[in-house]
Amino acid sequence: MEHTVHPGSIAIVDFGGQYAHLIGSRIRRLGAFSEIVPPETSADQLKDATGIILSGGPQSVYDAGSPQADPKIFELGKPILGICYGHQWIAHALQGTVKPGKTKEYGRAQITITNPTAIPFPGVPPETTVWMSHGDAVQELPRGFQVTATSEDCPVAAMANVERRIFGIQFHVEVTHTTHGQQMLSNFVDLCNPAPWNMRSYRDHIGNELKAQVGDRKVFMLVSGGVDSTVAFTLLNEVLGTDRVQGLLVDTGLMRKNEVKMIEAALGKLGINNLKAVDASSEFFAALGTATEPEEKRKIIGDMFLSVQRRVAEEMALTGEKGWLLGQGTIYPDTIETGGTKHADKIKTHHNRVEAIQKMMEQGLVVEPLKELYKDEVRKLGEELGLPHDLVWRHPFPGPGLGVRILCTKEPEAIASLPKSPIEQSSVLPVKSVGVQGDGRTYRHAIAVFRNDPLMISEELIQLATEVPNKYKDFNRVLLCTSHSSPVEFTASAMGMTKERADSLREADAIVDEEVRKAGLHEQIWQLPVVLLPCGVVTGSQSIVLRPIASIDAMTADAFVLPSSVTKVITERILKFPGISAVLYDLTSKPPGTIEWE
Repeated sequence: MEHTVHPGSIAIVDFGGQYAHLIGSRIRRLGAFSEIVPPETSADQLKDATGIILSGGPQSVYDAGSPQADPKIFELGKPILGICYGHQWIAHALQGTVKPGKTKEYGRAQITITNPTAIPFPGVPPETTVWMSHGDAVQELPRGFQVTATSEDCPVAAMANVERRIFGIQFHVEVTHTTHGQQMLSNFVDLCNPAPWNMRSYRDHIGNELKAQVGDRKVFMLVSGGVDSTVAFTLLNEVLGTDRVQGLLVDTGLMRKNEVKMIEAALGKLGINNLKAVDASSEFFAALGTATEPEEKRKIIGDMFLSVQRRVAEEMALTGEKGWLLGQGTIYPDTIETGGTKHADKIKTHHNRVEAIQKMMEQGLVVEPLKELYKDEVRKLGEELGLPHDLVWRHPFPGPGLGVRILCTKEPEAIASLPKSPIEQSSVLPVKSVGVQGDGRTYRHAIAVFRNDPLMISEELIQLATEVPNKYKDFNRVLLCTSHSSPVEFTASAMGMTKERADSLREADAIVDEEVRKAGLHEQIWQLPVVLLPCGVVTGSQSIVLRPIASIDAMTADAFVLPSSVTKVITERILKFPGISAVLYDLTSKPPGTIEWE
């Protein structure tokens, strides 16, 4: 499809994975305008861009079928920055050499800058921490290029042809794990001098797009009460008017404690009266039954949402005409993890990306006002729309709710069949969770470690949580057991999705939220999933996992370290629950873990 970029924008060539839109988010945060284009976009279509960024991607530049950009972009005279795959593609396209690296790098690495005046390094310390995620590396430089940074395992961590304003970096500046990443990206953006961008301009832009897409039709909006769907619902009401929007809040039985009442009250105070709440909890529990595999559960929940929506639409006489679209609060990380871009791997299918929804999207029957935004941008838009602070800054809650925070199992794994842990004083959990390593999905075991002081989270433990999943393929998470100081074995039991289990997790989640708010930490923590495992240190018992996260946009995340006094109170209170025998604290960053366990 022909697409000529808007004059004054920075064009981001999307080579796949999560990277292009994350770069776009970072550029928007700098107040600059950017557009994302596919690799096959011709140089002529990019002639009005002020600069070009070649994103990272999961493939190898020398593989058949790998994405390739138009080499004529080098003749445009525009500043060009290649990141990871983009860096390798520059070398490959300009007759340098790219080969598999001697050591694959996934995670933090130290680089030494050898040319501090070359983009993107002005103002950056000569030695700094960056985030690597690659198996290949540039071995021989193209003609006219020089090395501008190195690392222990990557001799060409960055390169530049300063005269032609072409730069390549092997690491990811767009992730928060790269210490001076935003400064580096800002240096390149300043060189490009693009047109300005702000949330007000986006609000006007998306408003015009919505009017064009919806036309004279109406929108039936699924509202979960979370930040995303609430902002999307409010935006639709503003742009189309409440007479052309109908909100539906489905009580799945998998929501937080008193969630439905709170949502209805909060939206009622805003004068929003076009929201209908329906209790479908018994239907969801019946449909989920004994399903255990995460993808199966997500599909069931997504299909059930659509089934209830259709039933309610019939009851409200909203069918029988082609004038209704389905509205969803999908944001960009949902699309990425579902493998919704051309070269992205599927990490997990979100409930708003099940097959039935995909078919509706192909027919043009779905409207998603926030699909290009990240969570921090959604919050800014919510504030722009005048939504109350407490509602905009609620912790994210997944669409499938507790359905992906209650792990289930049919045939528990025997301890003897589990992979052996490489860590002393540890136990392997007999359940699996979803992770992401090298842009690919993993479904593997977690390791629980034990320390004499079970409440002390040291830097050594945080480092361990990154190193172990990168070195050992059988594990994608590392947890600290806060309820036991000496190693104990965990045994799993066959457990499905039941109201009783949901009620137990609801109470645990409410306790965690209460204690975090008491400590004044709620807004410092980006998200705090509380997870229920069908295994414990007593046969037939269960365990609770705490997963506090520090993040900006959900694409990368670090474990948030709670004060030991807060963790102590939470652990003690949760252990009083019948049937709960252990409390664990997930220390894994994303990647290699995901924020949610399923």
